[in-house]
Amino acid sequence: MIKVIMHGCNGKMGQVITGLVQEEEGMEIVAGIDVWDGITNPYPVFTNIHDCNVAADVIIDFASAKAVDSLLDYSVDRNIPVVLCTTGMSEAQLDYIKECSEKVAILKSANMSVGINTLMKVLQSISGVLKDAGFDIEIIEKHHRLKVDAPSGTALALADAINESVGNTYTYQYDRSKIREPRADNEIGIQALRGGTIVGEHDIVFAGTDEVIQMSHTAYSKAIFGKGAIQAAKFLKGKPAGYYGMEDVIS
Repeated sequence: MIKVIMHGCNGKMGQVITGLVQEEEGMEIVAGIDVWDGITNPYPVFTNIHDCNVAADVIIDFASAKAVDSLLDYSVDRNIPVVLCTTGMSEAQLDYIKECSEKVAILKSANMSVGINTLMKVLQSISGVLKDAGFDIEIIEKHHRLKVDAPSGTALALADAINESVGNTYTYQYDRSKIREPRADNEIGIQALRGGTIVGEHDIVFAGTDEVIQMSHTAYSKAIFGKGAIQAAKFLKGKPAGYYGMEDVIS
C-alpha cells in the first residue's frame, strides 16, 4: 500500500486526486495539508504542514508557489519523496528544489499529463530537422480566465523541450504588439489566451515556406493531471534522492 500525503488537498486538483485515489488499488491518502479546512475529507487535514506527523511514502503537491519552501523543508526533514506539481515558482525556488533533490527524491513537472510529456519527446525528435529547414515556431496556449501565470508552465516546458534539443539556440518572444519588425530567425513566439473554463490547450506551430505543421494537445478535464500525478507517485516511492521528471515515468 502506497501511503500519500496530499499537499493542497482542498484545492480543485487536490479534490480530483482524492477522488481518483479512492478508486485506486494499492494507494491511500493518509493525510492532507491545506490552509483552508472547510471541506470534509476521509483523512485528517492539517493547516500547517509541520504539524503533520502521519507516516507516508510520498507527497503529492498541487498547492501554490508560496507554499513550496515549507513543503521542501518538510520533505527533507521527514525524508519523504515529493511529486511537485506547482507552477509559477521563482528562480530562487527552482534553485532550492535542485538543492533539496540532493537529499530527497523530487519529481517536478510543469504538466503531469502523460500526453503532454509524450508530445515533448516527439518535439525533441523533430525540432532539429525543422530548424535546419528554416521553420519558424509559435506556441499558443489557452486556459481558463482564473489562471494567474502567463504563459503557462506547460507552454514554457514545451518551448524548453524544443530549445534544449537544438542546443538552446532560441530566445523566447512573449508579445509582438510593441514590435514593428519582422520576427528573428532564432526565436520561439509564445502567446497566452485566457477565458471561460478552458482546462488547457496547447498548439505548437512549425511554419515553413509554403507548408505548416501543427501539433496540438487539449485537456478536457483536470483528471488527466491527477492520473499523471498518481503514476508519478507510484514511480517515486522508494526512489533514492535525485531530481526526476515525467519523462522518467513514461520511459
